[in-house]
Order: sequence, then C-alpha cells, then structure tokens
Amino acid sequence: METRRNNSAIETVIKESRVFSPPATFVEKANINDPAKYQTIWEDSQKNPVHFWESQAELIDWSKKWTQAFQWNEPFPKWFLEGKLNVAQNCLDRHLEKKKNKIAYIWEGEDGVVKKLTFQELYEEVCQLSNALESKLGLKAGDSASIYMPLIPEAIIAMLACARIGVAHSIVFAGFSSHSLRDRIQDADCKIVFTSDVGYRRGQVLELNKTVREAVSDCKTVKNVLVFKRNRHTDLQSNELDWREFVNDQPKTHKAQPFDSEHPLFYLYTSGTTGKPKGIVHSSGGYLVGVATTAKWIFDLKETDIFWCTADIGWITGHSYVVYGLLANGITSVIYEGAPMHPHAGRIWEIIDKHNVTTLYTAPTAIRAFMRAGDQHVEKYSLKSLRLLGSVGEPINPEAWMWYYQMIGKAKCPIVDTWWQTETGSILISPIPGITPLKPGSATKPFPGIVADIVNEEGKSLGPNEGGYLVIRHPWPSMLRTIHKNPERYKESYWSKFKGLYFTGDGAHKDENGYFWIKGRVDDVINVSGHRLGTMEIESALVSHPRVAEAAVVGRPDELKGQGIVAFVTPRDSGETLDVKSLAQELKNHVANEIGSLARPDEIKFTKTLPKTRSGKIMRRLLKDLAAGKEISGDTTTLENPSLVELIEN
Repeated sequence: METRRNNSAIETVIKESRVFSPPATFVEKANINDPAKYQTIWEDSQKNPVHFWESQAELIDWSKKWTQAFQWNEPFPKWFLEGKLNVAQNCLDRHLEKKKNKIAYIWEGEDGVVKKLTFQELYEEVCQLSNALESKLGLKAGDSASIYMPLIPEAIIAMLACARIGVAHSIVFAGFSSHSLRDRIQDADCKIVFTSDVGYRRGQVLELNKTVREAVSDCKTVKNVLVFKRNRHTDLQSNELDWREFVNDQPKTHKAQPFDSEHPLFYLYTSGTTGKPKGIVHSSGGYLVGVATTAKWIFDLKETDIFWCTADIGWITGHSYVVYGLLANGITSVIYEGAPMHPHAGRIWEIIDKHNVTTLYTAPTAIRAFMRAGDQHVEKYSLKSLRLLGSVGEPINPEAWMWYYQMIGKAKCPIVDTWWQTETGSILISPIPGITPLKPGSATKPFPGIVADIVNEEGKSLGPNEGGYLVIRHPWPSMLRTIHKNPERYKESYWSKFKGLYFTGDGAHKDENGYFWIKGRVDDVINVSGHRLGTMEIESALVSHPRVAEAAVVGRPDELKGQGIVAFVTPRDSGETLDVKSLAQELKNHVANEIGSLARPDEIKFTKTLPKTRSGKIMRRLLKDLAAGKEISGDTTTLENPSLVELIEN
C-alpha cells in the first residue's frame, strides 16, 4: 500500500534540514536534561578523554582497582591496567540483592510462545553451566569456545558462562555456512561448540546441529559439542552432549573469578570481500565500561524500561545492546527468535504492544521494509508504551527517519541514530536524548570521551561541509585490542592510512553545527570524474521519490569517468502497471534534481528484492558484481532471500 500523505511534509523537512528538539514531555523526565552541564562534560571529555572514562569505570564492580587508567603503545591500547573484574558478575551477581525477581529477558518465538527469566533464574542457569564446564570438561581461562545458536536464552547463558570462567567466546551467526563456521572455529582454536539441534525462522526448521557436525569434522581442537535439544527425538553423536543432562546435577551457585581488565572477553569475526575473516579481539574491563556507559546515557535507561534491540547476538549490536550493556545496567530486554514480519507484517508492532516495549533499537533496512509494507500494519497497534527509538547498522536516509519518527514514535519519541562498528565495541557517535537537537539523517555528535574528526588524504582536519575520512584521534576503552593471531593486519587495517589516527573506513562530513553525516564505507564512495559521491546520498535521493520503497547504489568500472553509477531499486506496489523505462528516466531526473547532474545514475535496475543478510544489511558486494557484469562470487549463506536479485523487466 503506497503512503503519500506525508510526502510533501517530509520533502520540506529534508530540504530545510530541519532540526527536531527533543519533545518537552521526554526532556522533563530524561536522566540527562541540563544542556549546559552536559556541554561542560562533553568539552572536558574532548580535552581529557581518559579522565571521563575513568570516572565511568568507577560505576562498575572491580575486585581490584586499576593502578593506571590508560597506556598507549601505539597502536596497542591498554585500559585500567592491573584492574581485575568479572564481566558476568557485573551483569548478574551485583543485581541480585535488589533485583533477583526482576525480569532479565522476555523471550518470544515466532509461534507466540513466551518464556521469561528473572535475574535470579538467569544467574542460576549461568552458574550451573559454569560449574559443569569447569568440573566435567576442564575448561579454564585462556580457552575459547564457539557459540552457534538461534536467538534463545540459552545462547546468552552460554555467553555469560564463558565470561564467568574466563573462556573467550566466539559467536558465529547461526546462518553462516559450515565452511564459514569451520574457519572461525579453527582460527579461534575453540575447544567446545555450543549449539541447538534446530532453530526456527519464517516457519521453517533450521537444522543447526547438522551444520555444526559438518564444520567440526575438520576441527581438531573441538573436543565436545554441547547441544540444547528442542526436539526430544534428536539423536546425538558420541562427541555431543545433551545440555540439560550436562547441567542438571550442578550447583546453582558459582564463585566468579576476577580476571585482568585486558583479559579477552570475546572474539568476533568480521567478513570481508577478500581474505580470511578478521577475528576482532575485545577486552573485559574496557569493553564493559564502554557498553555500560553508552547504554545508560544514549538510551536514557530507567528501571522500568523494557528494551528491545532486534539484532541477533551473532553481531556486535547483539553482544553490546542485547547482552552486556543492558545486563550491566540491570535492564529488562525482549529477545525474539524469528523474522520481524512473520507470520504477518505487523508482528513487530504486535510484540511491542504485548510486552509494553519502551525502547526499540533496529536497523534502517528493517525500517524501510516496514514502510514498504504499508501504514495499515502499524495503525492496528497503539505503540503507546514506546518512549525512545534507535537506529543502528548503517546511515538512515532522512525519509525513513521521518517515517520512523512520525509513524512509530508519534512525534513524541526521540530517535538516537547511532554510528559505531564491530571494532569500536560500543556506540561512538549519537544524540543524547533530552539534550541533542536531532537532524534527520545525521548521527549528530561524538559521545563524551570520543574525539572524532574528518580529515583529508593528508590527515588534516577539514572544515564544515567538506567531505573526507572519519577518524578517531584518541583511543577509547571498548575499542578492539588486535586481530586474533594477526597484529600486523590490525596495524595495516586501522592504523596505516593516517599515523596515530584510527581509520574507521567510512567517509563523512561535518556541518556548520559540528554534526557528523556518515556517507558509508569509503569503498562505497563512488569516484565519478574525480568527484567523490556517497552512495548513501544517492540512495536517500532515490528513496525520497514516492514510487521507491528501497534502493542500493554501487559503482561499476567506466573507461571515461572512472566509475559509473548503478542503482538497484525496489519500487513500491502502487497498483499501477510498472513502465520500467519511463520510471527509470523519472528517477534519474529526480536524483539529478536532488543532488546534481553529476549524481545522475547511469543505469537503474528494478528488482523485487535486494540481497540482504538475515541481520538486515544489504550485501552490496553482490550488487557490485552484477553491475560490473560479473558472476556472483563469495559466501551467500547468510542471505535472507536465497534468490538473490530478481530483476523486473518489461
């Protein structure tokens, strides 16, 4: 169903770059609502970021306090040196005196089955698993474990048990192929794999243990596979252990051992278009300080909140804002196993009303999918419990921002448009709700203690509205420590382009108010006749057209211009017969009018769907292959839509 009534208003807002002040009703109750005081904190943190982060580290539990807040052996940082803590203890034990009966997680399956776990129940299950791993398998600090599970409470229990006994976990999204899983297990030298016999998505049964069996057949380090059986008829092999039988005789208490602040908490692998996946290493102390602080400030966390981050724990967003950041603050979270638009297009709104969700943190690709489905699926639900909205994963185009703000937030919920990466561990650029005036499409300003800048090829700071490279000028606690087994690749990937500066790989600019506008990955910036054009900017122009539901823009080789612009467009279903040639010309003119003739696409391909991973990200490398006339290559097992790209032609 096409939605037209807000188009003119949205276009006006975008063209005027209108600023939205936080709603007065929100500001009145916000945890941070004194702009002058916040500005002082922010300015001080820019001059002395170490002092800011040290003040925040005081708010978590340490068995032994650090002797030095920060040490920089460029490019390798250390934070809170000689400090000792246990991450799981900070997420569970310290809350039990006051919150043992508070709900930690509300889990819901696609079929509507709901399971709730209190902090006490979660603590007991984590303790039982921790005891069993130590006493029966001899796992200890310095070992590593792979977790390949659906989004169920047991996956989080496995994470916390590993953290409790000092075992670094490596979570692999339960959609990766056995080949991808094997590579990650081997690189991390995992001794155990946690899995489930099956998972459920879009009404389909996913045989996860079958994938694990294929993967571990080539993994000599794996001694055991712990299987959470959801189907009682599942038969296990000799190296597989039944989860329930494994833990049922274990004590429900466990003494958490403190570990050094720099002890590896987890490895998380990021895949590139070439080469082996990079095993990003995150520490214990610095990471926890980063995620606990950013969660508290950016999401204005309150004791009564019901927080829903829709990410899977297989991604960094799930690590930081489904598990560690929220549990460290003692907050209730919703977790949902399944597709957000299955079995009907209003499923996500139904869950929000059902569980009185107060904060929704989701991806722009999901927001655009909800837009495309039509307002009628939203209008069936009140959404009155919502008080804050968040966006994560990629830059959000202004039209999607406005729809999210008006249709979902009813113009009363601030939107925190957050920028960060797997490597950064926690959010680095974001509004502070109650303080920061909002601009649709901008992540606004760096978080306190984050010294960000835009530089040119020579590493020199650029002025307002000058496009360049996004860098971080000073280390921060939650940043990656290295790439597992490959410190040289760490130096080359993040520290070689600009001496002393962390290179994010993203292009961006700052406006006259110091707001950051992220253009996307530098390799997603198209160089046309010597001019750099952000694909995000062109995509936003396309999506602002009333007949476009979604768009992805890539570059292709062009002998004359260096690169040409190819747009893959999913049209809205307006009930009209689609004239491909006519609409393509109309959209090319529209982009030229919105940005300039230089940005006019050379070719527009209409498609019924765009290739997306199950986390909602568009897999642009596939589109680049198609645009260049190449055959699709690389791993496609994480795609939500296995048909890849189905073009629409007259």
